[in-house]
Amino acid sequence: MFTGIIEEIGTVRSVKPGRDAATLEISASIVLEDVRLGDSIAVNGVCVTVTEFTQDAFKADLMPETLKATSLASVKNGTRVNLERALRADGRLGGHIVSGHVDCTAKVRSRRPEGNAIYLELAIPDEFSLYLVRKGSVALDGTSLTVFDAGTDSITVSLVPHTSASTILGSKMPGELVNLECDILAKYAERMLQPSAGRSDGLSLGTLKENGFA
Repeated sequence: MFTGIIEEIGTVRSVKPGRDAATLEISASIVLEDVRLGDSIAVNGVCVTVTEFTQDAFKADLMPETLKATSLASVKNGTRVNLERALRADGRLGGHIVSGHVDCTAKVRSRRPEGNAIYLELAIPDEFSLYLVRKGSVALDGTSLTVFDAGTDSITVSLVPHTSASTILGSKMPGELVNLECDILAKYAERMLQPSAGRSDGLSLGTLKENGFA
């Protein structure tokens, strides 16, 4: 579990492709301060497992599904990536609950500076628009952001100067892809409202009243 508060920008040192899979080696410093084998690190919002590490780099394997569903399939030597260690139980939840399980990739449709902010509009698949609402939370390349505006096929986010400087989002240009993870709480809520086995209706006001919740 992560918070979407990026700790540092790492650099891909090598990509070793395998059969429908790959191994990444990434240069880093902060996320390696207390690293152990088997630890989880979010790389551009994708939760990966540390398989090897040194004082200045770590390795992680990418599964076929990860390569199909995320932008990590296109990284190469020298690519800069957002990094975050898993949330400690005694840490602050500075962003929002991020699982590290990317839902889809979104393409930057436009980039517009306004005052000290940068507005990014991103095209999103229709099937995920249900989970993205104005003033709600979204993780883009692992970065916790507030949705500034939401349409049926796009969202707009606003990057403050700190976010632009401390994450790779500040350099994203139209046409580039980012990993998108919807707010997991929205997905749970939607699931609860759907009919399930043994029930003719999903969660409703009537159901809540019958069970003493309303």
